[in-house]
Amino acid sequence: MSKPAVKSFDGPLVLSKLKIRDLEIPNRLWVAPMGQHSASLRDGKPTDWQLVHLGQYALGGAGLILTESVAVSEVGKLNLHGSGIWSDEQAEGWRRITSFIHEQKSRIGIQLVHGGRKSGTYPSWGEEFQNRHGRSASRDDGGWQTVAPSAIPYPGLDGPRALTAEEIRDIPRQFAEGARRAVQVGFDVVEIHAAHGFLLHQFLSPLSNHRTDEYGGSLEKRVRLLDEVIVAVRKAVGPRVPIFVRLSATDWAPDGWDEASTLWAVQSGAEAGADLFDISTGGNVPAVDNIPVYPGYQVQFSKRLREQADVLTATVGVIVDGLQAEQILRSDAADAVFVGRQFLRNAYFARHAAEQLRAIDNIFIPPQYGLAYRQERW
Repeated sequence: MSKPAVKSFDGPLVLSKLKIRDLEIPNRLWVAPMGQHSASLRDGKPTDWQLVHLGQYALGGAGLILTESVAVSEVGKLNLHGSGIWSDEQAEGWRRITSFIHEQKSRIGIQLVHGGRKSGTYPSWGEEFQNRHGRSASRDDGGWQTVAPSAIPYPGLDGPRALTAEEIRDIPRQFAEGARRAVQVGFDVVEIHAAHGFLLHQFLSPLSNHRTDEYGGSLEKRVRLLDEVIVAVRKAVGPRVPIFVRLSATDWAPDGWDEASTLWAVQSGAEAGADLFDISTGGNVPAVDNIPVYPGYQVQFSKRLREQADVLTATVGVIVDGLQAEQILRSDAADAVFVGRQFLRNAYFARHAAEQLRAIDNIFIPPQYGLAYRQERW
């Protein structure tokens, strides 16, 4: 999809609107998907936690808010308290959340995932499963046999079973059904999670995909499943709904998935029907010491892929304030900025960024909060 022109706008670029297909997003400060591990135990339905957690960002002026990873199948759920959307009942639980966010003039997207070999763990926090956080859940506690492209375990987790070709061919349908349900209950954007070591990333990387059939071996074959998922999701949601794809631009490991391969996947994914690529890194192998983490350390990947593939991109990773976000967009490194930890620290990060940029009039403030922003607010 070609890049939309930026309409005349006198304020900071990060507070300008972005139109993708039929959706107009009010600004370019977006809430990144962040795992909450707080859905109903085992059935994956959203709870009051998701309503309050996501709703606060809409009150604070974020243009687009993405959910945590929401599984498209039971075997692909990330942990015992992970979210799912493989049933209509699960989907209906999101309706009040999407409605509230729309009332605050923000937009909401769902991140669809299949965890593959990283599924089926205990949540990473909480008192319920003390001393087992992040480990593979036992069968007695509701765990299950995980699946992957190849029977290669993620270090520290139980070994997966290799998927059959027939099972692989059903995965695009699972993503498509999840996307269809999501749009029906009010989601504006569908993001396909193909990063951070989850199933679609496992297929992309030669470190986790040792298959010799049509889904493994060459780069083209390893990208095949992702393209099939994009095509299926586009068919399910129609021509009006934006589709994002989150990709890790590198495994940060020798002989792994790399930036050149990511460029191929971006170009192929755009042809398949994706509109924007959300560029992160890592996650398919345990963290290594040579990752150079600093403010905006992943921006370089977004910038190069945006230039080389001529696509819309978003960047993410250690983005700390509005000035930095504005500089990223002004340097043509991305079309939007996803922010994670700073929103966790400060739910009104977007509004405070607007104040920092002396552009508070360019961001929506709920009328119930208007008293704080009048001249006599002291």
